[in-house]
Amino acid sequence: MNVGFIGLGLMGRPLALHLAAAGHALHLWARRPTSLEPFKGTGARVHTSAAAVAGHSEVVITMVADAPDVREVTLGENGIAAGAKPGLIVVDMSTINPNAAREIGAALAARGIEFLDAPVSGGQVGAIGATLTIMVGGRPEAFEQVKPLFEKMGKSITLVGASGAGQVAKACNQILTGVGILAVAEAFDFAAKSGVDPARVRAALLGGFAYSKILENHGQRMLDRNFRPGFKAWMHQKDLRIVMEEAHRLGLMLPAAAATAQMFNALVGSGLGEEDSIAALKLLERLSGGE
Repeated sequence: MNVGFIGLGLMGRPLALHLAAAGHALHLWARRPTSLEPFKGTGARVHTSAAAVAGHSEVVITMVADAPDVREVTLGENGIAAGAKPGLIVVDMSTINPNAAREIGAALAARGIEFLDAPVSGGQVGAIGATLTIMVGGRPEAFEQVKPLFEKMGKSITLVGASGAGQVAKACNQILTGVGILAVAEAFDFAAKSGVDPARVRAALLGGFAYSKILENHGQRMLDRNFRPGFKAWMHQKDLRIVMEEAHRLGLMLPAAAATAQMFNALVGSGLGEEDSIAALKLLERLSGGE
């Protein structure tokens, strides 16, 4: 396919490179020219605008920071819609508010453009290894057309429902992972302050009902004091902001998510936003009397 890709950051860059390695013809545009450096020698064509990318593509994938960025790159001046050809499919792999995804999808549909919201889970490691979980909202026909591309970027690919459903699934994912990280950090801090080795506590818990992937993977990284970002704390803060915005709109009580969102606010406010979200352990240690 001729595939456009816009958003060549920590996550987007490896995904676009997977598509190039699979033989797809890439069409790129980036705000920062340095983002294009890894694509030299791949045969990718660089364009001067998102509209120009759309004019040469059958599918355009976006992976940017938040809903305003998605709106700008899809519907703004010189955006994707301005250069789209009939039959174009836009796939947004960013994490944004579900209602914003529905609105963007409706605006594109009014111009004859298909839209899939397809946020991911798995972090930078999953992007590099092409092992992401991809949660998709949109029409089944569009999903089937794009599925071969998804299969080059992820291992678990699910059409969740209509437009916006992918973002709802991602919000649920961020509730579970955020609360899980906070729970593991609290358990480890409790064990340490009680004079018990957290590593031995973890080994015991892995064999029971308290087992989780977060305890297994992130728990080991906490024990190793490995706070290098696979998923930065400020990004998890942003995602839980989306959760709480939707909870407010829907009139929902989400007490665990709310407490976790406050923890991430404090984490970012204390200067740890660029570290991995598991730096929640550092924050708890500081609050309970130092590391």
